[in-house]
Amino acid sequence: METRLTLRPGMPGTKKLVARYRERLVCVRYLYDQTRGLRLKTVELVIEEAPWRGRARKPRRQDHDLVAVRIAWDETDLRIAVKKAGGIWRPRQKLWEMTWEAVRTLGIGHRVVGE
Repeated sequence: METRLTLRPGMPGTKKLVARYRERLVCVRYLYDQTRGLRLKTVELVIEEAPWRGRARKPRRQDHDLVAVRIAWDETDLRIAVKKAGGIWRPRQKLWEMTWEAVRTLGIGHRVVGE
């Protein structure tokens, strides 16, 4: 299915739904199902409100940030790829140090140590 249109309350095409759901209406979406040849109209509603106090989020990593990555000794192909991507072996920590951009490119974000 493919979403082709998302409408906010008050936009043309939402009048009846705004009248029905009032302030609970978040948006109206039109989904298209190629295989069945159908157009579906969906609504997103607020069903519950609860008090919430946000916490400060950790800032996201920048591409140039250095991160430590754990790679086993017998993962030769991966070690070679890390070296080619500019990774540096840190023998005391027994970890590879490389940029976050290189980690994302290689798809090894799950191996980052010290989150």
